[in-house]
Amino acid sequence: MNEVSNDLPFIALIDDDGHSAHLLTRMLLSHGAPQIRHFGSIAAGEAFLGQRLADVDREWPGLVIVDLKAYSDANLEFVVRNQALLRQKGIPLAVMTQTTDRAGRQALHEAGAAAVFFRQAELEAYRHEAAAIVSFWARNQRLDAVGM
Repeated sequence: MNEVSNDLPFIALIDDDGHSAHLLTRMLLSHGAPQIRHFGSIAAGEAFLGQRLADVDREWPGLVIVDLKAYSDANLEFVVRNQALLRQKGIPLAVMTQTTDRAGRQALHEAGAAAVFFRQAELEAYRHEAAAIVSFWARNQRLDAVGM
């Protein structure tokens, strides 16, 4: 995936499927996203966030996207564990998940997800979802962001 220097805006992608992460990264970048920093496991993503957000001198992610497939409640559990810290730092947390009903989306929002996006099997629908994620990132930029 893309390496991120300390002072450039980036999106943190926590995705435990390397192929999925590669495809999403390519789609996001093609729609104007900043650099993407991929973490291939829950532990790696949480360790990075804990370390990075403790350091006020380093650039924080402008968005955290979670797309975990290890087990059915992995995304929800990640949101529950990490949303307070991210919210405190002003970083939106988005979840990429399989299409779910209203109750599933509502559970993710109530747990603290700022947005819920869906995995799409059809290429044009997937492109549309990636464009929506980039649009969400752009609308939620911090006013003090640099390097853009």
